Amino acid sequence: MSKKGGGAASILKLIVPAGKAMPSPPVGPALGQRGVKSMDFCKQFNDRTKDLITETPTPVAISIKPDRTFTFDIKSPPTSWLLKRAAGVTKGASQPGKDIVGTVSLKHIFAIGQIKSKDPAMSHIALDKICKSVISTAKSAGIKVVH
Repeated sequence: MSKKGGGAASILKLIVPAGKAMPSPPVGPALGQRGVKSMDFCKQFNDRTKDLITETPTPVAISIKPDRTFTFDIKSPPTSWLLKRAAGVTKGASQPGKDIVGTVSLKHIFAIGQIKSKDPAMSHIALDKICKSVISTAKSAGIKVVH
């Protein structure tokens, strides 16, 4: 006998440009194979991200229930993207530790730390610890932190 009934919700994690979600790849196929109408997701996502800078890479966790309804949580942009934007560079160093592609100040680090602290996963971590993590990410991308 097959089992029917309430299964657990599946979670799909994507990085979608803010305000630019379209039913084309990667959003459309990822949702389509799970039976969710991608146009519904795109409308809701674009509406919730309209206040963000357009094309900001936005991580989203989509929870899809067995009846094909969904909810989603939007997280803050990746730390590396925020650092590259603050430093004014398009990509990190090819040899981190040897090459320096840009610089950021502690003011930038603090601002990025405040953005990251708003994520639910980071709510229990102290701001100074988040800032230390941001500094480590900057070093691994070849971005120098100046005081």
